[in-house]
Amino acid sequence: MRKILVTGGTIFVSRYAAEYFAGKGDAVYVLNRNHRPQPSGTILIEADRHQLGDVLRQYAFDTVLDVTAYTGEDVSNLLDALENAGQDIKDYVLVSSSAVYPETLPQPFAESQQTGPNKYWGAYGTNKICAEEELVKRVPNAYILRPPYLYGPMNIVYREAFVFECADLNRKFYLPKKGDTELQFFHVRDLCRCMEAILDKHPSNHIFNVGNAEGITVREWVEQCYRAAGRTAAYVEVYQDINQRAYFSFYDYEYQLDVSRQGELIDTTIPLEEGLKESYLWYQGHRDEVARKGYIEYIDRMFAY
Repeated sequence: MRKILVTGGTIFVSRYAAEYFAGKGDAVYVLNRNHRPQPSGTILIEADRHQLGDVLRQYAFDTVLDVTAYTGEDVSNLLDALENAGQDIKDYVLVSSSAVYPETLPQPFAESQQTGPNKYWGAYGTNKICAEEELVKRVPNAYILRPPYLYGPMNIVYREAFVFECADLNRKFYLPKKGDTELQFFHVRDLCRCMEAILDKHPSNHIFNVGNAEGITVREWVEQCYRAAGRTAAYVEVYQDINQRAYFSFYDYEYQLDVSRQGELIDTTIPLEEGLKESYLWYQGHRDEVARKGYIEYIDRMFAY
């Protein structure tokens, strides 16, 4: 039985990961400020990761799954607290992001390519780079995962939930142009499977792009979201010169990760259609938990005619 520290534990990826490993029989400790309901089967460490002091001294972990590190300071503060507590950490896995790759690099992005600023992701991407660099500097044997867009149950980000809401309301969907921009997704359970494989196998590579091998166009993704909700999508194509983030969940940015190295960890991924059905089932019972944005109101105000 592993003793796993999961940072966060109350929202989407960290919550799913905490319950995933608790369900495997591991002793899972979640580190958060206790402002939200806690994941089932876990042990709460109520603290701010930036003000830990000696709070970790009374525990013993062999694994850290760091899902909520967004800056180098986030990593350094946690590592300082672990060192001060005399923790002997065997494995440290950081969930980073595909946002660390500059949009100017040739695609698909590979782990061997240089990281750098990306104009679409801005500070989020550069801060993730700092988190990676701080971790590698201090824990050379740590592992880093770089996913694309994550989806699945417990996702409170207004992405598939936005499309599900449009489907439930039997609305036409407002597409950016023809909706032919390709997106790359990864189910949160597959991300957890990758973390589990790292803990079990300790592969020689330490940085992994992870994600579904195949991309999907925006139009196809919306169609699958509507089907998951039992509806058929109808569209209005938007060609006005406006910021599409005012009415749509994604930037006008197409990229692809090379996930061939992922085969060292898992050999299959959840089909997107199946994963979206699972996502919709969760959404049906948790609509109020989604961090809703005003896309529908904007559409009704700007495009209704």
